[in-house]
Amino acid sequence: MPIITLVSGIFCDKQSVLDKLVAESNYTVINDDAVVEQVATISGMEARKIRRAYSVKTSVFNKFTHEKECSIAHMRLAVADIMAEDDLIIDGLSGHLIPQTIDHVLRVCLVADMQFRVANAIESGVASEREARRRIGEADGDLAGWVNTLFSKQDPWDEELYDIVIPMSSMNADQAQDIISQNLSKEVLRKSNISNTAQRNFLLASHTEAILCKAGHDVSVEADNGAIRIHINKHVLMLGRLEEELKRIAEEIPGVKWVETQVGKDFHKANIYRKHNFEAPSRVLLVDDEREFVQTLSERLQLRDVGSAIVYDGNSALEIIKEDDPEVIIIDLKMPGVNGIDVLKQVKRQRPEIEVIVLTGHGSESDKQECLNLGAFDYLQKPVDIDHLSDVLKKAHENIRKKSEQG
Repeated sequence: MPIITLVSGIFCDKQSVLDKLVAESNYTVINDDAVVEQVATISGMEARKIRRAYSVKTSVFNKFTHEKECSIAHMRLAVADIMAEDDLIIDGLSGHLIPQTIDHVLRVCLVADMQFRVANAIESGVASEREARRRIGEADGDLAGWVNTLFSKQDPWDEELYDIVIPMSSMNADQAQDIISQNLSKEVLRKSNISNTAQRNFLLASHTEAILCKAGHDVSVEADNGAIRIHINKHVLMLGRLEEELKRIAEEIPGVKWVETQVGKDFHKANIYRKHNFEAPSRVLLVDDEREFVQTLSERLQLRDVGSAIVYDGNSALEIIKEDDPEVIIIDLKMPGVNGIDVLKQVKRQRPEIEVIVLTGHGSESDKQECLNLGAFDYLQKPVDIDHLSDVLKKAHENIRKKSEQG
């Protein structure tokens, strides 16, 4: 039987349709949570960080960590592995990862207008009208961001992405299930040698891309009967050296017979290819109201492969730690609003795993002792030697790694 992928807006009666499909067949449902769980197993990444790849919100550190791209690469591999089984319904955004070249997949989308969705949420007791509209807006925004990331399309309901788009505003779950079942029997969805080959190509390409990602590379991969084509989508100053490294890694992968590299469509844009350096901290949050100083500091750290983001006050720093995952915070003591010591206290209370380095030009010996007693990793004075600061950051990064291994 063909594989079904089911993408739906929230409050479009998807669960009823799913229940009826399962009741009428031997299909097994694999949802995005199951994909995330498998990705966590094969990659060693945290599930909550993997799940964030589905969201339109991206970590402020992502340009250094490539976390979203690496999560998606491993999602492709997880989906490719899952597709080894027959009679599957892949429920959620993960179904978009299956290439259109694989023919034995019925791609289904459930949609409905806002009035239907809000009424459905209220009638089921899930949410008030206001809450329903908020949740619909957030979910649709995430879906739009996901589709834009994968296909560079702005419309998540674009009919080119699906075989069937079912308007749930004008039909019930029985009718939707009947439409899907009727289409499953079409000859075009039967497995063929061509479709099976496309599935094997998807698995090899996904495997290669995941391995390259683990080595710190952000590239896309195509496969054709053992021939691998690696697309370099960002400008790089030493292209030949990068191509040699990518080929060397890919050629060692079982099933790979031949490797070619080529620059992708975004190669000539201004962004620069940056291989992720796992030995250097890539999630450093700089907190200082001296804008020129902190911007210069960020640039100098990036030259040393240290990924950093900047905020200019303590309140912004506290907002970041609620939504993101800095490893190290470098903070000034004297700032308007919430000062450095207050930020240090709250960070150590809310997120004790984050290391905090105080970097100040105004502190006293008693300030230093207080900060260290509160759990600061180090206390440094401005102006700071950049090589010394880099060494302190590497020690903090190593300390975090050891704690992670022990915990």
